[in-house]
Amino acid sequence: MAGAAPYNDERAREIIKAHMSLEGPALPILHALMEEFGHVPESAVKDMAEALNISRAEMHGVVSFYHDFHREPHGRHTLKICRAESCQSMGAEKQANEFLAKLKLSWGETTPDGALTVEPVYCLGLCAHSPSALIDGEPVGCVDMETLDEIVAEARR
Repeated sequence: MAGAAPYNDERAREIIKAHMSLEGPALPILHALMEEFGHVPESAVKDMAEALNISRAEMHGVVSFYHDFHREPHGRHTLKICRAESCQSMGAEKQANEFLAKLKLSWGETTPDGALTVEPVYCLGLCAHSPSALIDGEPVGCVDMETLDEIVAEARR
């Protein structure tokens, strides 16, 4: 999604129409919109609901249920920090709070330069390597502040 195109209603409607012949087109449409634009804004949710003949509330429910569908543009890179019990027991919560404070961000926000969005995630299955994270889908175990600083530096390159 790095380098996603700016959102365009007309192009979104073309994407929706192109996927309507599929069985169960909602998820393929959402994936295509994410691929094209990097997010699924409200106007796309409205257009999808109309095309699929469902309510906007139902379509919103689908978008919000799956954590990889974003309603707002994200950074060029996404860092997901685990907040599950194993990682918490290894100090991840304190570390994450310090990291977010250092970046002057809250969960789900993006650095002002657009380089990095930081999101919470609940269990990556890397419990033996707690605390853990994902950077652009790649797992990172035994995360410490030095590792997080390296991730930010790499994201800004």
